[in-house]
Amino acid sequence: MPELQHYSVGDFHRGRSLFVFVLWTILQPLLLTSWLPGSRHRHFLLRVFGARLGVGAVIKPGVRVKFPWRLQVGAYTWIGEDVWIDNLANVEIGSNCCLSQGAYLCTGSHDWSRIGFDLIRRPIRIENGAWIAAMASVGPGVTLGKGAVLTFGSVATSDLAPWSIYSGNPATFLRSRT
Repeated sequence: MPELQHYSVGDFHRGRSLFVFVLWTILQPLLLTSWLPGSRHRHFLLRVFGARLGVGAVIKPGVRVKFPWRLQVGAYTWIGEDVWIDNLANVEIGSNCCLSQGAYLCTGSHDWSRIGFDLIRRPIRIENGAWIAAMASVGPGVTLGKGAVLTFGSVATSDLAPWSIYSGNPATFLRSRT
């Protein structure tokens, strides 16, 4: 499990200049989250801002990405409508994955035990062939193993084993996937 990174107010750095962040904030709703069909303009915009996208990746309308420079997507991965990648830390998505409509990936939280409610960031990794079903959520520091499935509306707060199906809140093991 990745080491916790604590940040007090004012200590967190976006990874790019304020100018780049503001430009991203303006262009994202115009091109990335827009209703315009197709993925080419989304690929272009994400790559300009530092995302690494594999060949054949599909980015559907409504997708939101907090910091594209902290995003890596493998080949032939599908990112469905209204997926939110809230990546205060790195998010690595393998090849041949599917993030269905309304999925939420969150790499940050707050340490409620500290008076400053410090920000905690932990990366998310989704290995090849994994599927995050519609409206499912993945929390900070979680890894979905190769071929893992997180079912509709489920919440992953800990790692999912390869070739396994998980469901519920918090997600629990259902059965192996063949």
